[in-house]
Amino acid sequence: MTINKTLENGNVVFALNGKMDTWSAPELQEILIPAFDEVGSDGSVVLDFAKLSYISSAGLRVLFFGEKTAKEKNIPMKIINVSIEIKEILIMTGFMDILKVE
Repeated sequence: MTINKTLENGNVVFALNGKMDTWSAPELQEILIPAFDEVGSDGSVVLDFAKLSYISSAGLRVLFFGEKTAKEKNIPMKIINVSIEIKEILIMTGFMDILKVE
């Protein structure tokens, strides 16, 4: 998986490309959690799944820790451009109930 991190209007945006699996998920976690300290006063952390083709349980774990950090720091985390396949995984695992998916 490749991760492209940008700052846009006070938001930290991560554009993910490829598969979020056992090998790539730790890399995302290493840069996702500190990103909550880089967000502007009205900003959020945004995960763009437009080019994400797969997510494993390791990837779901990273999303869980991201959401936990978001709540602790009172900074929104949202996921955008989710494919039908990934959305089905989020629904089946109950993650649609805890994540903000747009």
